[in-house]
Amino acid sequence: MSGLKLFHTTDGGVTEVAPRLADVEADVQGLIERHMQTMLGVRFLASEYSTGAVHGGRIDSLGLDENNAPVIVEYKRGTDAGVINQGLFYMSWLLDHRDAFHRLVRERFGSAVATQVVWTAPRLICVAGDFSRYDVHAVREHRRSIDLVRYRFYGADHLSLQTVASVTGQPVGARVGSRVSRAPRVRAGAGAMEELAAAVDEVLRGLGDDVIAVQRQQYCAFRRLRNFACVCTPQQSKLLVYLKVDPTQVDLVPGFTRDVTGLGHHGTGDLEVQLRTDRDLERAEDLFRLGYAVA
Repeated sequence: MSGLKLFHTTDGGVTEVAPRLADVEADVQGLIERHMQTMLGVRFLASEYSTGAVHGGRIDSLGLDENNAPVIVEYKRGTDAGVINQGLFYMSWLLDHRDAFHRLVRERFGSAVATQVVWTAPRLICVAGDFSRYDVHAVREHRRSIDLVRYRFYGADHLSLQTVASVTGQPVGARVGSRVSRAPRVRAGAGAMEELAAAVDEVLRGLGDDVIAVQRQQYCAFRRLRNFACVCTPQQSKLLVYLKVDPTQVDLVPGFTRDVTGLGHHGTGDLEVQLRTDRDLERAEDLFRLGYAVA
């Protein structure tokens, strides 16, 4: 059970808003599917996707995350010990039917997006009323990328999503039993920029136990459920970080922060932060924390 307490405040005092579960599982699924990109950072692809007569299953939701990884989302109204194994069962099917997933992406988002799908770290997101300590332990023993997300409704208008556990698994194709290293560090060049990139990496990882680093060719994304920072491969004299922060809510400083809304760049986020020195990193830490808070 979630320990979150929510209160409605008025001039006359405060009233606790009691949490509740959905009446039926479909209420949670329908709401998240309609707003999947906002809530989970995942572009919605399909609902109740049939895995065929032989496999005999239906995947609750299919999507594509911000780093172009395939995503399976499974929902349970309350606590269900089988949700993780069910999701992994579907994950196995998906890895054997990549062409079907590519067709879905191509039909919904076009051929250009379909060619960018990354299969090294497909994700399973389990959304449920609650999870047991055995569930949390189990995800750490699996070789897949799994997020356990607890939901609660509050009153008629509020929904909370809380990450209970988030694990980056062994890359698909890696030899079973091989050593799984920690998520890769930000790629860096040499000298001062290499040291600065390492310092940024340390600061971003240190924002919370739920931070996951996802390495891509041109950037490293730092996420909770959604990306909150993307650190690009360092240039000769600066390091670019893109944050999921509204640029209109920040006092922009020429040469340090820039609104890149609508401008093409690697990674995700509308606020560009340019780092050249350790002093710049110190100035940026509040912005990093802001991005983390809203992810």
